[in-house]
Amino acid sequence: MAAPPVLAPDAVAPRLDYLLRRASIVKQSTTIDPPLHVSELVPENELLLGEIEGTKDTCALAVESAAKSVFYANIGSTHIEDPAFVTIWNLLDILQYCGDRDLCSTQLVLILIEELLDSQSISGCRIVFNFLESRREAIIAINSKNKDLVILRLCNELLRRLSRAEEPVFCGRVYIFMFQSFPLGDKSSVNLRGNFHVENVTTFEDYLKESNADQESMQIDADASFATSKGESASDEKVIQVADSDKSKDAKPTTLDTEALYPVFWSLQHSFSNPPRLFEEATFKQFQTGLEATLAKFKEVPKVIQASDSERKKGQKPREVEDYDAFESTFNPKYLTSRDLFKLELSDLAFQRHILVQALILLDFLLTLTEKSKSKPFYQNAQKAMHYNFTLREEDTEWALGIKAAISNYLQEGPDGKFYYRMVDTVLSRDKNWVRWKMENCQPFTRDRVPTEDFLKAKSGAQRAAISKKASKPMSSPGTFDFLYNTEAEKGLSQLRKRDRFNTANAESYAKRVQMTVLDLDMADTEEERRQLGEKKARNVWRGFRLASKKQLGSFDRIEHGKGLEALQPVTSSIEATGVDAPTASDDQGLVPQDQHQSVEEQRADQQSQVTAESAA
Repeated sequence: MAAPPVLAPDAVAPRLDYLLRRASIVKQSTTIDPPLHVSELVPENELLLGEIEGTKDTCALAVESAAKSVFYANIGSTHIEDPAFVTIWNLLDILQYCGDRDLCSTQLVLILIEELLDSQSISGCRIVFNFLESRREAIIAINSKNKDLVILRLCNELLRRLSRAEEPVFCGRVYIFMFQSFPLGDKSSVNLRGNFHVENVTTFEDYLKESNADQESMQIDADASFATSKGESASDEKVIQVADSDKSKDAKPTTLDTEALYPVFWSLQHSFSNPPRLFEEATFKQFQTGLEATLAKFKEVPKVIQASDSERKKGQKPREVEDYDAFESTFNPKYLTSRDLFKLELSDLAFQRHILVQALILLDFLLTLTEKSKSKPFYQNAQKAMHYNFTLREEDTEWALGIKAAISNYLQEGPDGKFYYRMVDTVLSRDKNWVRWKMENCQPFTRDRVPTEDFLKAKSGAQRAAISKKASKPMSSPGTFDFLYNTEAEKGLSQLRKRDRFNTANAESYAKRVQMTVLDLDMADTEEERRQLGEKKARNVWRGFRLASKKQLGSFDRIEHGKGLEALQPVTSSIEATGVDAPTASDDQGLVPQDQHQSVEEQRADQQSQVTAESAA
């Protein structure tokens, strides 16, 4: 058999043209799928590109130069929606085949796709991204650092062009493609310095309505507009100070009118974009007032459901559009901050949920800064950038737990409220695990296999432990009944007569214990500690329900799956003093013995009836 001819570098481009003509015969379809079977373009004993003279690097440069000349010639003369554009998809499949076999650089196909994305409109980018998604497994099959950098660059450039408000689904597809292209434990997206997105600026009008008799319209000062990243303004401080002065410690948060709530509400965005601002006491107080007033206002105003949501729920689709996609047409805006639109936005249920989810994220961040949470080993071993000098005080922790419970209960109301909150709670719970993984310096997920010697040693040890041992000492042996001798009977009776043992607990105290246990459960380190805290939570919930059944039995119909004791008590925007002293406990967990839930008179009556029955017998 004769040796294959040696091609000069200039002859690679004609060779690619020949392969593309063969591809039009092998693949009859003009769409992206199915992929081209490159191995069918030439016979089995023939090289795809032939033998190119020169070194390996010279051959790779020749293929790259020829591929770019063919690529630019076709995209300049063919529209992406034309059937003839299938030549580009076939060319990319051929280059992917060559890159996997070291005939050219592995990232060449991605570089050409990046050029193609830059040359297309948003609608054209959708088609190009369809090709990327369909070839993702083949592209990432052979991992390469240069290839990863190109994927990261082209996806970020595409995201900069897309609007998150008008193209939320397309943005999500790009993010999913990146997540699937990189390993799970890759550190490329880890915020090692712990920086916050302070560039997310929310501008709103900073003026107050002047009530003058001679002035019929408001005076709007255009220079008073400011960005959220530049701090509080003087008018915001006035509104917040007035609200604080009118609110007593024992009173419920007052509901502000729309005009007074406007600067207070939008000032919350300062803290949402830069949480360390709350480390200052004055700023934290303003945040407390603003969040409580916002939640109270949400509960007061009538709810308006977006038309698109209701149509999607009922399955209605426009008849004039056959390929209608309800999720694709959903509009997710960056909400406008005009004062004239503020009243309408407050009634929008989607707007309310958007703001309250931001509040939940910030509250979870604050609860990681309690004294108990910061004492956990994973926090102590975290990077220095994650260590904050701020520690959340006990009263602020109680407030954060209370307002978090209030927001959680409110999100479960309304249409699909249960499903919506379950989705939000699942995302936030998983995000806590990611935050902990990052604080632990991104430890690898994979583990090495157990060595054979260690496995055999553990197996033999388990077999020895399973061998039956000698029977324990029988109960009839001398000395086993020593516990029956009570040498301090008088002392024991005096302990039973203490008045503190007759103080019964209440459901509110057990609800508070459950909340604190849930906070400890989120910060548990080991599986054994999680199991113990879970049993402790179950005990407190059961005892709380048993006590509540005596006075709040009619409220038990409100209990649903996933709710605890908070379903039996009124929801408030902050944890206030219950007015009931904590129960005095006889053990280290503060639990009241079962026989103490009866009053003294009931116990005496039971004893008298027991004595009478014994006498009659």
